[in-house]
Amino acid sequence: MDYYGDLHINYIMQLRIIQAGGGLVLNEQNELLFIFRRGSWDLPKGKVDSGETIEACALREVEEETGVGNLTLVDFVGITQHQYFDPYLQEEVIKESHWYIMTVKGVPALIPQTEEDITDIKWVPLAEVNALIANAYASIKEIIGLFFLKQPQ
Repeated sequence: MDYYGDLHINYIMQLRIIQAGGGLVLNEQNELLFIFRRGSWDLPKGKVDSGETIEACALREVEEETGVGNLTLVDFVGITQHQYFDPYLQEEVIKESHWYIMTVKGVPALIPQTEEDITDIKWVPLAEVNALIANAYASIKEIIGLFFLKQPQ
């Protein structure tokens, strides 16, 4: 590795890692739940509270950000990481998000958590997901790819 590559690795290794949980929620019509936040389609996720398990965090964050409760945790999908500036900590951090497939009965009404900058929210048929995420963050595209690999053929 060159000098600049080594510097980048050292910088990344010094960043704080923030643990988070999130959900890929399917309703009974086999539609996937998406939120629109800060100019991109995204999936509900958030930081783990002190003493909380990752799974409990994922369920809580989905309900808080979307209004969808009575979720069933089905399967672990994978972990993504992305770097961003955390305005509360006032520093660059790495968010390590643990993703789970969840299901819900029926097609519940959706309530976006506006205080988290969620301006739109919708159920998306699986056939339309790839078009929707064309301009999504790389980590969202990555976890959606893993989600589709776990779907029955």
